[in-house]
Amino acid sequence: MGARTGPGPDGRGTVLPPSPRVWLGLTAALGALGVLLLALRYGGEGEPGAVDARIGSVVDGVGTPWRYAALALDALGEPVGAVLLVSALVTGCLLLRRPRAAVFLLAAVGLTVGTATLLKHLVGRTIHGDGNLSYPSGHTAFLTAIALVVAMVAVRRRRGGRPLVLGSALLAGGLMGWAEVALGAHYPTDTLGGWCTALAVTPATGWLVDRTSGRQGAH
Repeated sequence: MGARTGPGPDGRGTVLPPSPRVWLGLTAALGALGVLLLALRYGGEGEPGAVDARIGSVVDGVGTPWRYAALALDALGEPVGAVLLVSALVTGCLLLRRPRAAVFLLAAVGLTVGTATLLKHLVGRTIHGDGNLSYPSGHTAFLTAIALVVAMVAVRRRRGGRPLVLGSALLAGGLMGWAEVALGAHYPTDTLGGWCTALAVTPATGWLVDRTSGRQGAH
């Protein structure tokens, strides 16, 4: 009988934290609901809402040195910065002999950013009056997805890792959301939508990776 390579009953070999995983499903469902509600509220609009105006008046247009910090964060979501960050993390996974984690990272980032891009065209919210699609924020979705993946993989064999996973997502989404609003690239609700997009897509991607890998390991 060959050695089992799929996930064992203790969760070894998986990318998601050990059972119970109901809270991840609930997180994904709430994220999807948040994306939907915000899309229905702001779809087709080209002006900030009341909440956007209040938050934007405080955050938008920060001076130095905070602007440099915002630009540095924003660069992580640009093509060159994103490729470098993802490549470094994938290389780290491979060096640690965690190929499934590398697949999870690539799949989660790709699906999250792809979903955010598709939603931009479906929702049709614009900013600056020049037709730039803004909802949801792809930069915020991108960094939140990375934080979720790293945190999930880090707590995979630990119980009680829920605060770390959710805290990492909140920190990453909050930092990138602040940067995007401070630079005038997005409305605050755009960044909330990006954060919710990552919450919805990333756990589902992890489940799919585990499910697929488990089937392959059973043969």
